[in-house]
Amino acid sequence: MSTDDKAQNKAEELKGKAKEGLGKATGNEQWEAEGKGDQGKADVKQAGEKIKDAAKDVFDR
Repeated sequence: MSTDDKAQNKAEELKGKAKEGLGKATGNEQWEAEGKGDQGKADVKQAGEKIKDAAKDVFDR
């Protein structure tokens, strides 16, 4: 996983946490749900990148 990909995924995760927190604080259920969705997307992307890294390690042997 490239450093840029890691940074983008982390930024998306943090954005989701902030949006979720703001939604909870203001009672805005839509923002809360969107924040959770953003975090989920970031998690999926991170998992995909880890799989690509593992496959690369196997083929680089």
